[in-house]
Formats: sequence, structure tokens, C-alpha cells
Amino acid sequence: MSGAASALFLLDIKGRVLIWRDYRGDVSAVEAERFFTKLIEKEGDPESQDPVVYDNGVSYMFVQHSNVYLMTATRQNCNAASLIFFLHRIVDVFKHYFEELEEESLRDNFVVVVKSLCIYDLRSLLVALIHLGKMLNYFVLGWQYELLDEIMDFGYPQYTEAKILSEFIKTDAYRMEATQRPPMAVTNAVSWRSEGINYKKNEVFLDVVESVNILVNSNGQIIRSDVVGALKMRTYLSGMPECKLGLNDRVLLEAQGRATKGKAIDLEDIKFHQCVRLARFENDRTISFIPPDGAFDLMTYRLSTQVKPLFWVEAQVEKHSKSRIEITVKARSQFKERSTATNVEIELPVPADATTPNVRTSMGSAAYAPEKDALIWKIRSFPGGKEYMLRAEFRLPSITDEEAAPERKAPIRVKFEIPYFTVSGIQVRYLKIIEKSGYQALPWVRYITTAGEYELRLI
Repeated sequence: MSGAASALFLLDIKGRVLIWRDYRGDVSAVEAERFFTKLIEKEGDPESQDPVVYDNGVSYMFVQHSNVYLMTATRQNCNAASLIFFLHRIVDVFKHYFEELEEESLRDNFVVVVKSLCIYDLRSLLVALIHLGKMLNYFVLGWQYELLDEIMDFGYPQYTEAKILSEFIKTDAYRMEATQRPPMAVTNAVSWRSEGINYKKNEVFLDVVESVNILVNSNGQIIRSDVVGALKMRTYLSGMPECKLGLNDRVLLEAQGRATKGKAIDLEDIKFHQCVRLARFENDRTISFIPPDGAFDLMTYRLSTQVKPLFWVEAQVEKHSKSRIEITVKARSQFKERSTATNVEIELPVPADATTPNVRTSMGSAAYAPEKDALIWKIRSFPGGKEYMLRAEFRLPSITDEEAAPERKAPIRVKFEIPYFTVSGIQVRYLKIIEKSGYQALPWVRYITTAGEYELRLI
């Protein structure tokens, strides 16, 4: 399962080759046509929407981003999951260089003029130039080819950290500069961080962000409920700091013989950034790492246990004759009084043909959004344990189509943010920063809960 990719293709939405790189010499551009033919055949089968296609001894792994397909082809028995992950990393790298990966951005940044000829595969470049309608002049270099040669070597994935790549493959409009040698980060074990970083003020910002997903049916029963969390960091630290993070993790506290009643949490589906030492975490549950510079997600997790809805919204709809409809809504916060939700937005569906809204609220403001067929109720500050009301009246057309199918009602959708609050009860027990120079660093920790897919059905 250690085979390598033979080639990497970038195709447009119609299957035409935009750019490709041949790493092993055992596939050709014809393979892209075969791949797209098989892909079209698979689109007719809803049960075959997997990211792997096999045909005539060649395995194709692909992902689609915007209007571009990224695909690797191989004749070996390789690890499909790692190559698919590699394709997602390529998307991140290209987005780092020209903001968004799409066909137009690939065309605009394809060829640059530089001082010397540096073409590794003239045949594949010519094929791509023909598809792009470009003219080949004297000295050309696709800096995208430079990227493809750095992130994969002979079919084996290499460096996929965009921040590190940008240190020795630099672009400015249509110019490219290459440093004399790669930074130390690509030659040592810490490929996500460069040496020599220096800040006058050393700080670490850690945001614990939880997103609540809830689906409630018209009978008030919770159909789906889960919490997705992330530890988002922004580090501005000099040198090569060692960071250690401790959480109120039940396994760790029990191993240390500490009381866990009401304080510990059980996290599921934990995923770490590559900087975390997994062996250390598995041994003693310590999150130890050398952080990348700037912003990154240190960890993500999920809680599948059913949670009490933080907001409960009830709506009563009354039709007065056929020309007028009245909606009464109660919104109640179901968290403790010491917390306050901000930027609460409740989207209430209304009939598509409703007109002349007349709205009254006990708190906040409401506006009719005809493009959404909804009434948007906004409350800037919503303390815990409070209940507010809204009454709205709409006019309906006097003439209706009696044979028309009954209108499907959209659910009530709720958006909110609750700072200094988490549903799971997760707590950062400590965050230590150790660096050989011995400087003092300031860690800042913030908690926030937001609404994910938060929906309450009316029917």
C-alpha cells in the first residue's frame, strides 16, 4: 500500500486538461480522457459517488473544487486515502497563492517570464498550452509546475504547507522569485514552521468554538442533536516554542486520580493538527506541540450526546379568511441567566405570496425579506432565561389557485453567538509556552458557542 502516484492532472468542468505533471512516465494525457469518460458513467449511478475510479489497470483518485477537478493516476497499489488528502492539501496551497482555485485563476497564473529556461516536462507543458490557447515564447516557466515539483517528488507527496512553500516559491502578479535554497522547515521534522521567527511581543490566542446542530420536528421532538467543537489558535511566538495544553479530559483526570464529577468531559472524533505529538497524547493525554506561525486549528472534536436546545421557538399561524394571515412567535432562551447571547437572528418562513407586513416585537427588530419568503427577527442581546414575542400580520392575494399543490413550509432557522460559554463544558486547564530563550509569553483563552444547522420544523 506504499505505491506512488504516476501523474497529477487538473481538469476543467468538461474534462479538458488545464495542467498536468508526469512523475513516473507510465501514464499519458490519454488517461485524463479515460478518467472523465468513466466519471460521466458513474454520475448516472447514485450509489457510485466515491472518489476513486478504476479502469484498465489505472486507479484514479479525484476531488472537485469549484469548476476544477484535481486527479491523480497510478498503476500501483497505493494508499487512496492519503492521495485524496494530498489533493485537498493542493487546493489549500493554490488558494494560498491566488486566493481561489478555479479555472480562470489557473489560466491567469499559468505562465510567467523569468531569466532562465526551467521546464521539466516540455511535452506536458505544450499540451497544457494548447488547451489554454497560450503562445510559447522564448523563456517560460509555469510556477504552478514549480509548486507541483515541490509538493510531490517521483509520485510521493512532499511539502504541502503553503506558508513554507511561499518562502522559496514567491509570486507577485506574474513575477516569480526563487530563493537560493529551501528554508530549514523543509529539511527538518518541523515542516510547518520556519526558524528565525521573531516578535517583539509574544502572544498566543486560543478560541474554543463550539457549533450546535439541532433539528426539531413539529411535535417538539429532537430528531438530531450534536456539538462540533474546534480549538482555533493564533500564535505570535519567537523561535521554536514548545506548547503544552491541558483540558478537563475525563481519561486524564481519572488517570491522575482526581475527582471528575461534573467537571470532566468525554470528547469524540478528536482530530489534531499535524504539529501535535500523537504518541504523547495516547500515552498521557497531554497535548504537546510546536505550533505553526499564525492562525491554525489545533484540534477538532464532536459530542454526539443529546443537548438541550439553547433556544426554543414556537410559532402559531392563524388564517383569517383567505386574505389575511397572523403569526405569533415566542422565542425563549434555555441557558443560565449569567450568559447572554448576541446577534440572535430568527428566520421565520412566510407564504410566498404574502404582502403588506405589519410586525410588532417585544424586543429587537423584524424585517420582511421577500427574496427568502421569510421574516427576519434580530435581537442584539438575548440574556439567558428570557422570553420575547413577535406578532406579524400579512395580506394574502384574494384569488388563489385551488388546484395548486400545498406549499411546503421551510423550517424556522436560528443563528446566535454566546460568548464565554460552551455546551460541552470543556475547559482549558493550562496553556504553557516554553522556549529556550526563556521569554515570557501571554496566553489568551476565549470561549464561544454558535449556531450550526439549528432548525425547528413547523410541519
